[in-house]
Amino acid sequence: MTSFFKMKKQAKELQEKLMQAQEELKSKEIEGVSPNDLVKVTISGEKELKKIKISKECVNPEDVEGLEDLIVIAYSNAIKKLEENPNDILSAMKGLNLPF
Repeated sequence: MTSFFKMKKQAKELQEKLMQAQEELKSKEIEGVSPNDLVKVTISGEKELKKIKISKECVNPEDVEGLEDLIVIAYSNAIKKLEENPNDILSAMKGLNLPF
């Protein structure tokens, strides 16, 4: 019976650590930019769009489509940065002592 309770305790500790790692990932912020830094976006580690910064130079009522494209490019850049750096996700899970 003792090993059952020990495993149950370890499972609970693992669950708590996973929840903590998930919270750390939520609070992580990644910035993506368009060419010439005309548009900057900030996303969370969960790919949630948090902030958009648009340079006044690219606000042209005659070219709304161009601005929309810049926003998409900046968001894609941020996602690429997040996905290219799996160490950020792994560091958030550091200390979990997972059995793999």
